[in-house]
Amino acid sequence: MLPILLTLCLFANGCATRAENVLEPPAVTAGEVTRVNLLVATTRKPSKDPGRLYSGERGTAISLDSVTVTIPPDRNRKIGQIQWPSRLLPDPDREFAMVGVDKVATERQVFDWFRKNRNAKRQVLIFVHGYNNSYADAVFRFAQIVHDSGTDAAPILFAWPSRARVFDYLYDKESANYSRRALEDLILQASMSPDVDDVTILAHSMGTWLAAEALRGVAMRKKSIPAKVRNVVLASPDIDIDVFRRQFVEMGPSKPRFTIFTSTRDKALEVSRWLSGGISRVGGTDLTPYTAVLDELGVVVIDTSAIASGDSLGHNAFADSPEIIRLLAQRLGGQSVSGGEAGFADRLAAAAGSLGRSATRKTVTVPVDSSEARKLLKRESTTSTGQIVDGQISY
Repeated sequence: MLPILLTLCLFANGCATRAENVLEPPAVTAGEVTRVNLLVATTRKPSKDPGRLYSGERGTAISLDSVTVTIPPDRNRKIGQIQWPSRLLPDPDREFAMVGVDKVATERQVFDWFRKNRNAKRQVLIFVHGYNNSYADAVFRFAQIVHDSGTDAAPILFAWPSRARVFDYLYDKESANYSRRALEDLILQASMSPDVDDVTILAHSMGTWLAAEALRGVAMRKKSIPAKVRNVVLASPDIDIDVFRRQFVEMGPSKPRFTIFTSTRDKALEVSRWLSGGISRVGGTDLTPYTAVLDELGVVVIDTSAIASGDSLGHNAFADSPEIIRLLAQRLGGQSVSGGEAGFADRLAAAAGSLGRSATRKTVTVPVDSSEARKLLKRESTTSTGQIVDGQISY
């Protein structure tokens, strides 16, 4: 119990000294900054505070905004860093700053935004943030990922209602549940647009559960996941491992390629496991025995346990580790990291090795024996008859 409490205190203290309500644009913007324009869809309740924009409470509608964030010049920062504003009006030359917010009021304005931000491949990148994130946390983190990875896909943030308080874990979990349909609609709208050819979903922590649920919901509504949704990246997934198996099965046989970043040193997922009755989380478990099974399912998991992170909890390595950020760019660009293109994992190992560490490529599935895993594979390609066999119905 004591280690858990100490971890919670560490988690809570991590953002205790930060300035809040920092989204009010500064009067002057430095000339050498990099601008990142995001489309933000949120189920949060609007805030009357211009420095906050949205609270952690649940809204009654999906709000859309085009927001512009500036990133300080490279000479003033390191890859993976978010220089959080130290005061209410940030210094853009040395800190992240929100410099523009425009309400997106019509579908036409959504199309205009995408046409302005799309690349030659017409790719969309949807990011779903995790637990304990304010609106500003989510905006700055995604802007940092977009900038540091160098992706030119049109970036869309899905910001669900998190109170950004460490002891509101259960509230956040229910808020993720509350937001499932909204994320489903966003995925469907993106994939049905004639202006979009490729959708990648990147989700972190509790947001991975929300993303998996939304994909499951899309598959059940439309009988399959749209073919344009080609890549799903789950970073530090805070998902009950038994629940993930059900989500994965219920997505149906036609799935996007999955890449999962895990770490057995993720202290935040240790806390989540304790809060969840001792059930392992997908992102915090070593399930090496099932490499072959998941390879057949098209799921690759990269174990980042040996990669250094600026996060003392080891929960944000996917975004703040320069080694992983540089390689994540390939996945966000739609490149495969499995099968014949296993160079991604090899280079991850090399990057860790150059720092005196090692990294291994692992693939993950549920903690069952090999025969059960193979039954799961077979079930993926067949439809359950619902018949009772030996007193059981296939599930």
